[in-house]
Amino acid sequence: MQQEFQKYIYSNKLFSGKNRLLLGISGGIDSVCMFHLLRQMEIPIGFAHCNFQLRGNESDQDELFVKNLANQYSIPLFTNRFDTKNIAENKGISIQMAARNLRYDWFEEIREKYSYDYITIAHNRDDVIETFLINLTRGSGIKGFTGIKPKAGNIIRPLLYASRNEIINYINNNSFEYREDSSNKLVKYSRNLIRHEIIPLFEKINPSFRETLIENISKLKDVETVYDGSIENTRKSIFRSENQKILLSLEKLKALNPLTTFLYELLRPYGFSGTQVADIIESLKGISGKQFLSATYRLIKDRNDLIIEEISLVNDRNYYIDKDVENITSPISLNITTQRLDDNFKIIKSNKIGLFDLEKIEFPLILRNWKNGVYFMPLGMKSLKKLSDFFIDNKLSIIDKENVWILESSNKIVWIVGFRIDEKFKVTDKTNYVLKIEIF
Repeated sequence: MQQEFQKYIYSNKLFSGKNRLLLGISGGIDSVCMFHLLRQMEIPIGFAHCNFQLRGNESDQDELFVKNLANQYSIPLFTNRFDTKNIAENKGISIQMAARNLRYDWFEEIREKYSYDYITIAHNRDDVIETFLINLTRGSGIKGFTGIKPKAGNIIRPLLYASRNEIINYINNNSFEYREDSSNKLVKYSRNLIRHEIIPLFEKINPSFRETLIENISKLKDVETVYDGSIENTRKSIFRSENQKILLSLEKLKALNPLTTFLYELLRPYGFSGTQVADIIESLKGISGKQFLSATYRLIKDRNDLIIEEISLVNDRNYYIDKDVENITSPISLNITTQRLDDNFKIIKSNKIGLFDLEKIEFPLILRNWKNGVYFMPLGMKSLKKLSDFFIDNKLSIIDKENVWILESSNKIVWIVGFRIDEKFKVTDKTNYVLKIEIF
């Protein structure tokens, strides 16, 4: 088994002899097997053990076993105890999901802090089969049917080639001790139900069911490569970036077939679910402005595009500009000067420059985000206009509007920065001094 283990590592380029590995070790047969195989390669390793405190004394005995194993072979050991049940209840997730998140997050903390190159997990070939069947029952895109990856970022799985029976034989033949997790026999967990009851039924139909399924998963990986290439080409033709936003052309999007599959894959990296994708497609028939939120991104249906932007905290802070300030760099960069209006002065027409009658300005000026229900008198007009209507006239999307800054003097709008100044503050033939504010 040692030879096959090393061959799998080299063929998948999982790590080199110069790397340091952090082993996620439970004390169970899989992680103990992985440890002994790596130990014979003389790779620098450390142990990371999680006590999820879910099985009482049995969990504590697992921890003690790992500590003794680390002492026996002089392996650096990191342990952590989690109140997993309460954490799961507080976050509204399953205990299994909570344990998984806690484990991987803590492993990564240890890896970074102590300069390990990879986190090593002891998944085996049977885990690949069980995961496939779990995803089949839950529903999944093609990625859910292509198995567990041997390498994903900083996580490696050098035991994926081996079946559970091969691992058991290796451990027994070498008389290595390990801990048996009694919960592995409980069929109330879906993975155990599949392992102990569902797979044996398939094997009655096809005694080589496990080998057959692994072959099919391998074929699906090839299909996934072709599939991913098509999605990436589509992404390049439809996506464009603009001011830290991602825009998807509605015209090109509607031409895709099948639209649901393409849009699901295009939006999946931003955390949108299949249900949301169906709602987004339905919104394409409606008016602009419909919003959809994932955990980290917001999508807005605009006139010609779907707009994706990373969610950030709304900025309700006011920025004050005193009379003697000549420039600011936050939240936007402005250069501020004062000059006398004389025969040499020239009016510069540019959205990036605001020219104001200094005597009509009261300091400090205030720079803030826009709010609904606000009015101003756009330059050239004789009546007030609602700011939201001004934005509609200028065809600003919701995200565009949120990135607009308003300059105020004594609670009156002076300038929609980058767009239009207020008529009441414009330079006239009666102006003596001009306040010039320029975006740079």
